[in-house]
Amino acid sequence: MFSEYSSQPLESSLPPSPTAATAEKRGEDSVEEAGEVDGRGTWKHAAFHVATTIATPAAYAPLPFALASLGWPLGVSSLVSGTLATWYSSLLIASLWRWNGKKQITYRKLAGSIFGFRGYYSIAFFQQVASLGNNIAIQIAAGSSLKAVYKHFREDGALTLQHFIIFFGAFELVLSQLPDIHSLRWVNSLCTFSTIGFAATTIGVAIYNGKKIDRNTVSYSLQGSSSLKIFKAFNALGVVAFSFGDAMLPEIQNTVREPARKNMYKGVTAAYAIIIVSYWILAFCGYWAFGSEVQAYIVSSLSVPEWTIVMANLFAVIQISGCYQANICLL
Repeated sequence: MFSEYSSQPLESSLPPSPTAATAEKRGEDSVEEAGEVDGRGTWKHAAFHVATTIATPAAYAPLPFALASLGWPLGVSSLVSGTLATWYSSLLIASLWRWNGKKQITYRKLAGSIFGFRGYYSIAFFQQVASLGNNIAIQIAAGSSLKAVYKHFREDGALTLQHFIIFFGAFELVLSQLPDIHSLRWVNSLCTFSTIGFAATTIGVAIYNGKKIDRNTVSYSLQGSSSLKIFKAFNALGVVAFSFGDAMLPEIQNTVREPARKNMYKGVTAAYAIIIVSYWILAFCGYWAFGSEVQAYIVSSLSVPEWTIVMANLFAVIQISGCYQANICLL
């Protein structure tokens, strides 16, 4: 009889002790603090986040200028190659979600799990530098767009670019009170539609302005000396590379519900469909319209109608506001 009772696990008939319950609760809290919680977002939310972090007007508005610095053959091939390479690499990163049995919720942790201590801190350093530089650039872009709208209505206005950068920063400070990336899903959905709106408006106005120009006066030849052409070509390649940067894929994938890989694959592909439509058509139409004389920021090349230029600048501000919030999650 003793052997019969001793064969049964005693702990199964006993209630959990307060100490055990407390330890279990602490374990759950530590998992949540580490970010390893079940995601709630759909693949559509992932698409909004990816499109918002990549396709900001500050990144792809200079693409016509990049094509003008490379010419049609090299410019088109560079843009197409950059799109396909970053789309494929994004899918590869998404596939590493649980590659060693543990969620990889940041680039730093992913690099650390593969390359160790040096990989973790190397990625952390370069990611912080890139994110900081990108955030400074998009703040200036947002301030410039706000100033352009202001000058449209008040040509003799006294407010300067610095004022509008401060205004934008104050708005972002309020928006940053949202707790995490998932809480930005509706903001980023609006930003994604603003990306499409900016691209559609700019493309339409570029074509409209291009048709008003005497096409015989438009040149597509590379300008400047040999050394200047080389410099502009490397600068253009940098512009193309920058236009696909700063997608927070592991952080975004952490907000996606299971099956996380499948939903992330669909989200990344949907985002890149938006990117292809926005990037390629804007780059090709902007270069076609103005040729080698296109400005570094395509909106600066547009002249009429003025109300559409105002609308494009408003779309840019809305999109940048969500992109900035997503990027500061890295800091």
